[in-house]
Amino acid sequence: MAQYEYSPYISGTSTLEMVNTLFRKVYQYMALGLILTSLTAWITASSPAMIRMFYGSTAPLIIVAVAEVGLVIYLSATISKHSASASLLLFSVYSVLNGITCSAVLLVYTAQSVYTAFLSTAGMFGAMSLYALYTKRDITSWGSFLQMGLLGLIAAMVINMFVGSSAAETVISVIGIVIFMGLTAYDTAKIKALADGMGMNDDEAVGKVAVIGALSLYLDFINLFLYLIRLFGKQRD
Repeated sequence: MAQYEYSPYISGTSTLEMVNTLFRKVYQYMALGLILTSLTAWITASSPAMIRMFYGSTAPLIIVAVAEVGLVIYLSATISKHSASASLLLFSVYSVLNGITCSAVLLVYTAQSVYTAFLSTAGMFGAMSLYALYTKRDITSWGSFLQMGLLGLIAAMVINMFVGSSAAETVISVIGIVIFMGLTAYDTAKIKALADGMGMNDDEAVGKVAVIGALSLYLDFINLFLYLIRLFGKQRD
């Protein structure tokens, strides 16, 4: 759930065309990641063999989860060293790995709950992203507050793993929804700020920023979805 800083590939002057070009790529890459995650989750949850492989014991799923975290950190820290196409490939691999861990959602919750949570997430995500694109407020100033809230959220989740309080779980889910709605607006604003300073002629730089921007918004979307389904989802009998 961590958020990562973008590398400043900026040059040239601000143009509306640059903003549109960058965001078109960002949303295309993000959509690609969500499609890969959804397909992988569905395939995993639909295959008895894969269910046995990843849920028959804890080790395989832990390995996948650790690989996910490592890949996100690696991509975010070394984005400047890779080509745009290589960065997109790493993001795609991460999306597939995340699909394996997200398959648990399909096994635990009803299909109706999954559809409802996904549509709700899309609506909330779209609203916050559009707000960030068109508001005149400086949303990038939210960064410190949201990062502190995210750290507090992670700490509360870890503590509740040992306490096991259902009331605390509900509060955590509500706070998680609020934080990731805020992060959606914040990350959109950061991408817009980068686009405002980028030149039109550096396709490689645009591609790299698009990948890291898509990764950040993808993480916001996935986490918002997970908190929504934890709060409102109906579990299978």
